[in-house]
Amino acid sequence: MSSAEQPSRRIVLAAAAAAAAVAGGALPAAARAASGAAPSGGAANPGRAARPVDYRSWTTLGDWRSGTARGTRPVAGARPGLVIGDPAGTTEYTDPHTGTTATWEYATWTSPVHRLAVPATEAIASWNARTPAGTWIQVELKGAYSDGSDTPWYVMGRWAAGDGERDIRRTSIDGQGDGKSSVWTDTFSVDDAAGGLRLASYRVRLTLHRRPGTRATPTVWRVGTMGSDVPDRFTVPASAPGPARELRVPRYSQEIHKGQYPEYDNGGEAWCSPTSSQMVVEYWGGRLTEEQLAWVDPSYADPQVCHAARYTYDNQYSGCGNWPFNAAYAATFEGLQGVVTRLGSLTDLETLVAAGIPAITSQSFLEEELTGAGYGTAGHLMTVIGFTADGDVIANDPASDDNDAVRRVYRRREWENIWLRTKRYSADGKAVSGTGGVCYLYFPAHPSPRQREALAAVGVR
Repeated sequence: MSSAEQPSRRIVLAAAAAAAAVAGGALPAAARAASGAAPSGGAANPGRAARPVDYRSWTTLGDWRSGTARGTRPVAGARPGLVIGDPAGTTEYTDPHTGTTATWEYATWTSPVHRLAVPATEAIASWNARTPAGTWIQVELKGAYSDGSDTPWYVMGRWAAGDGERDIRRTSIDGQGDGKSSVWTDTFSVDDAAGGLRLASYRVRLTLHRRPGTRATPTVWRVGTMGSDVPDRFTVPASAPGPARELRVPRYSQEIHKGQYPEYDNGGEAWCSPTSSQMVVEYWGGRLTEEQLAWVDPSYADPQVCHAARYTYDNQYSGCGNWPFNAAYAATFEGLQGVVTRLGSLTDLETLVAAGIPAITSQSFLEEELTGAGYGTAGHLMTVIGFTADGDVIANDPASDDNDAVRRVYRRREWENIWLRTKRYSADGKAVSGTGGVCYLYFPAHPSPRQREALAAVGVR
């Protein structure tokens, strides 16, 4: 299938929701409104509308010292992190994708309780880490509901940068739930948001693993969780155009990779997310070595796109569109960090672009809803690289026939609505979910003053 026809992560969530409804369960929030992480910090910015999101991240030495450690220790430096000190013990893990059972040393870190400024219907955890061969991390979330009860510890991801013989296969864990909320792929959702139940607070737990008898250790530089409560909406208010600027972001087509490495989400026709990620990684100077690309068929153009698909692949989801896995991939490049976030307007994107920061955005639409696209999609990622003098959106759209055709200009009002809405109509007239302003932001580990100001303006710290 083409990228326009490929089922999106939202279709997977909706299918799960339908199954739950047939079984007598409530319809998960993820099937009604698109999920997305929200900016770090979560505080409203002066002069801007209050954001229906709250994101708390842990990144500093003080942050790491504030949590409860069992075998982990913080490390100082230009980029403070968390590593294994003296392991808390050993555990066995059977990899569901290889069938291999192995013993691992482990150590844990649990964040303080974070009370959400915006009681949430959805939550997504994301992280930046280094995992040498023979190490991996698990990220979990435990929350308290607005009715005073607690969630279980939900696994939000088991992640390793590699996929060699000494590594686990990175994976999400579907089907987690307690009758009030569920986790599918990377998204925690309250099952019956219309009933008023919300996630009021949460803790994050990191478990760092390594092969016994080694000194290797993962290093975690950032972990955070978004909570959001974005209202259902078919249309959003129009924004006034801001400053014009276009960034010089590399252009890569996913379509030239059709049929290549179908074991990774059916080949290039489904690689919008890793293709977009690779564009922005390279914009910031991230490069892969010949050794890293040696596994790719030398006859394939742009082998780095194949590499990005392989190393963002979620073995449970059977796709490359896991949002936190893409952000984590970007952060494996030296000097970069990645955040999955939710923004509120094109003004937010203009603020970022003006500071030199492109954004990878998620949207879904019918072909007639986006003039010039030439396709419709249930879910697609593209990279916003600028704005014209009239305020129209300049995007690197990987769903293009070749690299030269990747740069597109889309009408502002059309693009704004398909990106920010949380409800839309499918081709058969059914009301389905929209993406609600979701994007990935990749930026330097040490942003310039102007970049820091722009990130803070959209809530990312």
